[in-house]
Amino acid sequence: MVQTIGFIGLGIMGKPMAKNLIQAGYPLVVYNRTVSKAQELVELGARQVSFPKEVSDNAKIIITIVSDSPEAESVILGEHGVIEGVRQGSVVVDMSSISPITTQRVATELSRRGVAMLDAPVSGGEVGAIQGKLSIMVGGEESAFEKVKPVLEAMGSSVVRVGDVGAGGFTKLSNQIIVAGVLQAISEAMVLAKKAGVNIQLVHEAIRGGMAGGRTLDMKIPAFVEGKFEPGFKMDLHIKDLKNALLAGKALGVALPSTGLVHELFSSCSAQGYGQKDHSVIFTLLEQLAGLK
Repeated sequence: MVQTIGFIGLGIMGKPMAKNLIQAGYPLVVYNRTVSKAQELVELGARQVSFPKEVSDNAKIIITIVSDSPEAESVILGEHGVIEGVRQGSVVVDMSSISPITTQRVATELSRRGVAMLDAPVSGGEVGAIQGKLSIMVGGEESAFEKVKPVLEAMGSSVVRVGDVGAGGFTKLSNQIIVAGVLQAISEAMVLAKKAGVNIQLVHEAIRGGMAGGRTLDMKIPAFVEGKFEPGFKMDLHIKDLKNALLAGKALGVALPSTGLVHELFSSCSAQGYGQKDHSVIFTLLEQLAGLK
């Protein structure tokens, strides 16, 4: 008998991830704060409930993917939260991008109920979520990981356990530092070329086969060329990740000077009203600074 999966959080990433679980044959019990966002999944056969507690009442593998640490802590440990219905032997898999310190605190509370927790943040954006090709970085006990690995493989093409609980979050923060730095570098380079009167599409074609080439460059150049920045990953969410990286660096005594600079530039972009746009909209801010806008 196929195990029922609980799923909490049906945003840009969560909804397509949940759809992939249904397509893989898993029965789903779902909760989302905005009730209407679950309608499409209900039409596909999911059962919608009114509280996170009801998710854990009806499933022993519970997946959460929400926006930040307070939301994750609330749906798991708060009033009517997962912890109120969870049973011994269950596994809670938080796929949000949150503070690893919060993750470890939540995991400690769940362990007192005999419940394992995995932190399993993802990379790949909305396209990766839709295609089921996310990179999933997992922290937690190996036995719990092996139990849920087939479920994770229904949502991702790369599923790697990187260590104990919290390690997934630290890996995601490392990923977000790299992506932000690359986006900043690509944007600066292309604004320089544009200000010089060079066609940036041709710049892309010329450099993509060399060391400067890469997946981020290929993915984001169309947005730069067209000036369209519909969110695959929102700028405000990336700012949140960089904030968590800087806090982690401070806690561990790790200097992150470039991350601090990019965080300030991304925050400036958000302050100009671009927070809900794709994080590649940093290109627009640099165009403005160069007098191109």
